Amino acid sequence: MKLKAIRMGIDTHQEFVVYIRADAAVVRAEGFTSSVRVMISDERQEAIATLNVVDADKLEDGCVGMSNALWDVFDPEHDVAISHAPVVSSMSQVRAKIYNRHLSAPELSDIIRDIARGYYSDVQISAFLSACAGSRLSLDEITSLTSAMVNVGHRLTWPGISHIYDKHCIGGLPGNRTTPLVVAIASACGLVVPKTSSRAITSPAGTADTMEVMTPVDLGIDDMRRVVESTGACLAWGGAMGLSPVDDLLIRVERILDLDSKGQMVASVLSKKIAAGSTHILIDVPVGATAKVRNLDTAHGLMASFEHVGNALGVHVQCVITDGSQPVGNGIGPSLEARDVLAVLRGDAGAPEDLRQKSLELAAHMLTMGLGLAYDDAWEKARQVLDSGQALQQFERICRAQGGFTEPVPAPFTRVLAAHQDGHVNAIDSRRIARLAKLAGAPKVPVAGLDLHVKLGDRVSKDDALLTIHAQTEGELDYALLYYLHNRDMIFLEDKPCPAS
Repeated sequence: MKLKAIRMGIDTHQEFVVYIRADAAVVRAEGFTSSVRVMISDERQEAIATLNVVDADKLEDGCVGMSNALWDVFDPEHDVAISHAPVVSSMSQVRAKIYNRHLSAPELSDIIRDIARGYYSDVQISAFLSACAGSRLSLDEITSLTSAMVNVGHRLTWPGISHIYDKHCIGGLPGNRTTPLVVAIASACGLVVPKTSSRAITSPAGTADTMEVMTPVDLGIDDMRRVVESTGACLAWGGAMGLSPVDDLLIRVERILDLDSKGQMVASVLSKKIAAGSTHILIDVPVGATAKVRNLDTAHGLMASFEHVGNALGVHVQCVITDGSQPVGNGIGPSLEARDVLAVLRGDAGAPEDLRQKSLELAAHMLTMGLGLAYDDAWEKARQVLDSGQALQQFERICRAQGGFTEPVPAPFTRVLAAHQDGHVNAIDSRRIARLAKLAGAPKVPVAGLDLHVKLGDRVSKDDALLTIHAQTEGELDYALLYYLHNRDMIFLEDKPCPAS
């Protein structure tokens, strides 16, 4: 029973979905109902998709509709057939994990391979992610999961180069856009840093989102090699290269679930780095009351996991605990963070000092790995490269090689929010600050976000500016403002400074 395939023009993200009329003969013959998994095939290929049954007037008789994601991959040249999907046997292993059974390396490989093939629906992926959440993955399972994620995608090699460097922050700290600065400094010192970055998962901006404001980041593998060969570094989005492609599928569902578990985090980060050919990886672990990692015990456990998995898979991983008590920099959101990065590189008078200092700290750690310098000497070298303009020149070279440089632009609508009382800034809630920036439109709208005008310990007077909301439309501005008016204590003011200030 053949059906004519048509593109429905429906964005289902990366999930494959097909649409069939409720009165179609195949629906009656096969007993199909909405949400069942079906096999769709033609003379060249086949794929598994989720079925949606639609009213008869939504499709012509004898047709099957495809979501954009399925159409782009399938690109049908012939009529297609639809049948029941085969049983995905690896789901039995997911169910076993739900009941907390340890999974072997072959079992995890089966799951990851089936996800890569498109055999899992979003519901099934969410079951796998939930089963692995919290501390439900052992170190051996995290290692096996990381290895499986590397093995289903491309893996880059860099002939003639023995050491490949990378840097990653585990996230949870708004405005913490140190990566472009660290890459520019380290590569200006001779280290090879083919940096692939992710887009935001639960934050107002990822490194790829921020870099995309200034230069193209959607590079293929050949373009990435060309950029690295000419400049010694790149700052690209990893999703276009097929490096650990299952990670992108998992991240998409994690974003919907607002879930970011330790085991998945370690596997996600290291699989991408190892697939990119990295041999030396620096991990920034911010610790703070409203950061992703809230205490030192959790931080040390996470660091141990990164280092164990790295050693098991033959890469050197160094973790650094940093201050996560408040956002870093002034801007939060892609364009605003890009502006801060450029201000530090250019040595502008208003450049955020905390972003500058943290970038120097992390660059120094990378230089100790790469050049064998003592930390103080490495920090001084990093400072000289930044202050002399060498880092700026290197950053500009990278942008030109990736396709050109664009200056960040401001948002058309802004609103300054002022202090409603005198006081000292004794706490800044990073989670609610991030949510405020997202409600303003970040990261989907690059110019959206907010500027933070105060830091912990600052003394403010009533009507002093605390932050400025930036938005593309008045509606988004008002939406964010309403949230702020019910959450004024995201910047917590008290009469007396807290002891730490």
